Amino acid sequence: MFYKTVEEFKKLAGYEIDGFWYPRVTKIIEIKSKPALYHFYGRMENFAAAEQVKRQSASEGTLIHETVEKILTGGQPSVPPQIEPSVKAFLEFLLKNHISVDPAYVEHRLVNYEHRYAGTLDAVAMIGGRLGILDIKTSQEIYRDYNLQTAAYLAAMKDAVKGLETRWILRIDQSRSCLHCGALLRSKGGREQIKTQWGNPFMQACTHEWGPMEGRIELKEFPYWQEDFDAFLGAKKLWEWENVDWLKQVGYL
Repeated sequence: MFYKTVEEFKKLAGYEIDGFWYPRVTKIIEIKSKPALYHFYGRMENFAAAEQVKRQSASEGTLIHETVEKILTGGQPSVPPQIEPSVKAFLEFLLKNHISVDPAYVEHRLVNYEHRYAGTLDAVAMIGGRLGILDIKTSQEIYRDYNLQTAAYLAAMKDAVKGLETRWILRIDQSRSCLHCGALLRSKGGREQIKTQWGNPFMQACTHEWGPMEGRIELKEFPYWQEDFDAFLGAKKLWEWENVDWLKQVGYL
């Protein structure tokens, strides 16, 4: 990414904490290639159109994210109609699975002083009697890249939170199902996309009749985090190499 000034670099790439600047986890892992994102750009008519969809998708995701976080901390936020199916599905999932969180660790700023990075985790949650990092996503699927982020968070929090032992990705989404073949129609960022099973001729030939918009919830646990954390540190080393001049100017290197 191109930065115009040191102040812009500091603002976009990290956090100032206790008088010292730390790079943020999400910025560090941007150094890794993202095949799914490149495929998305390749399918769009031009770069500007792709950026517009990306910005709108991020805005919609933020809206779901903020609403869910208010619910997790005991609030009763008003729910915009466009995300109502997602929030309804989340509330049902929350009750069914008896998920509890500590409000003190919702949108919590963290620092790993040993490895010198910072971030903001979504929540520390108790699920099924196990305590772990909970990261909320509104993406189309759970990507392996998320493991780098959650491993970095767990490594930073394992000594601060007693009993912390695992991590989860909670994906919240919404789509319409075809009443005939089960294909999904997902609308996000002002763009509609049909998702079918690869190699399923029935889905490919179906003319599709779409049902109502429904919320979709997916929860995956990733208990073994050390190898992912090692990979994160490798990405951090490469990110530092890429940004060495800026990092020297801010006094990090």
